[in-house]
Amino acid sequence: MKHVLTTAALAISVAFGAQAQEPVKLGVLLGYTGPIESLTPSMAASAELAMKEVSDSGLLLGGRKVQPVRADSTCTDAAAATAAGERLVNAEKVVGIVGADCSGVTTAVVQNVAVPRGMMMISPSATSPALSSVKDNGLFFRTAPSDARQGEVIAEMLKEKGIRSAALTYTNNDYGKGLASSIQSNFEKLGGKVTLSAAHEDGKGDYTAEVAALAAAGGDILIVAGYLDQGGRGIIRSALDTGAFNRFFLPDGMIGDSLPKAIGSGLNGSFGVAPGTDSPGAKKFEEMAKANKINVGPYTHQSYDAAALMLLGMQAAKSTDSAKVKDKIMEIANGPGEKIYTGELAKGLKILADGGKIDYDGASAIRFVEPGESAGSYRVLEVRNGKLETVGFR
Repeated sequence: MKHVLTTAALAISVAFGAQAQEPVKLGVLLGYTGPIESLTPSMAASAELAMKEVSDSGLLLGGRKVQPVRADSTCTDAAAATAAGERLVNAEKVVGIVGADCSGVTTAVVQNVAVPRGMMMISPSATSPALSSVKDNGLFFRTAPSDARQGEVIAEMLKEKGIRSAALTYTNNDYGKGLASSIQSNFEKLGGKVTLSAAHEDGKGDYTAEVAALAAAGGDILIVAGYLDQGGRGIIRSALDTGAFNRFFLPDGMIGDSLPKAIGSGLNGSFGVAPGTDSPGAKKFEEMAKANKINVGPYTHQSYDAAALMLLGMQAAKSTDSAKVKDKIMEIANGPGEKIYTGELAKGLKILADGGKIDYDGASAIRFVEPGESAGSYRVLEVRNGKLETVGFR
């Protein structure tokens, strides 16, 4: 009998040891192709930087490593993004997903993959206000603020610069519609006038007609709520070629180094915003990114935080089960507990393993508001001498 018990105990020990050595797989579901493909490599690398930091610590759930698995959301094709999400869960056996990126595909993956499969997702960049009310069973979080907040910030900036009227064009999807509505309602509350709010389609070779309608409506500035590698860029190029507008406001989807490179000096003097902060964690992240040859840009900080929060949540829950992990995310992000910044994930993992509490500030000074989204701070940028330069924060 003693021999039988010893054998059983050994079998359990071996099984536990094998499980402890299996990597924790996280999906990195972003638009490696599509209208923000110039941003995605840095976003993915930033999320994977946090994963490597956790792996190297040897402290996650008794020493388990983290293995990223990439999948392409395309940013715009909901069916393709859903199929990619299904592959991550069913074939790759991931236990959580960093992503998706653009709002429409994120909504599709939440509804068609996360909820039915009980899989937690943290998006670093999906900003549509509609995601605040999506039925997600508490499985979806986002480290980027909602465009309800971005619209307020944009309206305030326009008023401060003495802009009284603006034409507005937006990409014809969930992101563009939600952001355009927020900008217009907030600008009008402050006494501004939107002369025309019109959708544009991505993927066209000619935007002359769209720009002609915007020019006919007039305005002190053209707000382009689109994508920097697609229709938004085409709108700006056409507006400059025809002389319709010479100054543009660039919301977050238009922020990236590829835009001023593509447009040239005509973009000088234009300005915009992207989520960002000058917190201690942000500065540390930028140092780490540079050391790892990652280009710092829109949503890189938020991508690091999305991965870090998911892994810290697993440590707090002592499990990779999304049903348990989801209940730990808000308390880790909001405290109370010891502050944890970028590069301090090992410290956070140890505190949690010992039963302590942390207040994860991370790379973006993350603070969650219900229903699990960033309260939001923004980096203010201006195009000067063909480059995007940070000129402030708000």
